[in-house]
Amino acid sequence: MAPRKIIIDTDPGQDDAVAILLALASPEDLDVLGITAVAGNVPLPLTQKNACIVCELAGKPETKVFSGCDAPIARKLVTAEHVHGKTGLDGPSLPDPTMTLQDKHAVDFMIETLRSEPEGSVTLCPLGPLTNVATALQRAPDIAGRIQEIVLMGGAYFEVGNITPAAEFNIYVDPEAAKIVFGCGAPITVMPLDVTHKALVTAERNNAFRALGTPVGVAVAEMTDFFERFDKEKYGSAGAPLHDPCVTAYLIQPELFTGRHINVEIETGSDLTLGMTVADWWGVTDRAPNATFMGDIDADGFFALLTERLARL
Repeated sequence: MAPRKIIIDTDPGQDDAVAILLALASPEDLDVLGITAVAGNVPLPLTQKNACIVCELAGKPETKVFSGCDAPIARKLVTAEHVHGKTGLDGPSLPDPTMTLQDKHAVDFMIETLRSEPEGSVTLCPLGPLTNVATALQRAPDIAGRIQEIVLMGGAYFEVGNITPAAEFNIYVDPEAAKIVFGCGAPITVMPLDVTHKALVTAERNNAFRALGTPVGVAVAEMTDFFERFDKEKYGSAGAPLHDPCVTAYLIQPELFTGRHINVEIETGSDLTLGMTVADWWGVTDRAPNATFMGDIDADGFFALLTERLARL
């Protein structure tokens, strides 16, 4: 079977970096048409730089990286340096990239790619706030029917929020964008905190990355060494959750995940619950299902896949 064509929309972030590395290590499964940067974990000048750093770390400097939106659709940007450090990729010491960004804006690249590739052949993989994807849908509503699937990391139901009591970071940063995306009619698969908090990098799993002995293996181990301090302190967990690689792992090995096809609405009007993903997990409304909301992961299988693929780079 031909590899699945994807566009990775991202705000790297250590966990975004691992998601990108997994995709670039899996050419038989995933054809990365391009990587689009968005403001999120850190501001856009850093997320676009970090995307290039990760491509060069993977030994894939030919990967096309596009710069996108530098602020949410209707709000001031909220960032997460308290989690990811001032660069977004704190932990390893990685050189500045030598590859250059593509001239085209990320949103234009998305629109043109979805219009030029066969209908239903391109999957969007948003790992950060949904600003780029929503802006593309606003500018070119015709592309919604051409998207194979949107597989995104964002939201929460049982785990509620990580940036506010009710909201997960990616959705909270640009809830208006999330509302547009969840209402666009394209098939959507969601990797919420309910799943990603089960993908924990324990000491044993991180040692396996380090034991690869490669620049990639060591860098990933150092990223999660840095990244985990926040979650250990906040949640008392055994390590850092690898949120974003759940997206690329699902595209390679979907059987690692289980969930339900349900209705998910985005709260944009309430100060108290802004950015909440109101997931009708128990089917108590008559609202039509619009997303497959994942609830569980085979964590051992996930880390086996991740370690095996990272060893290739």
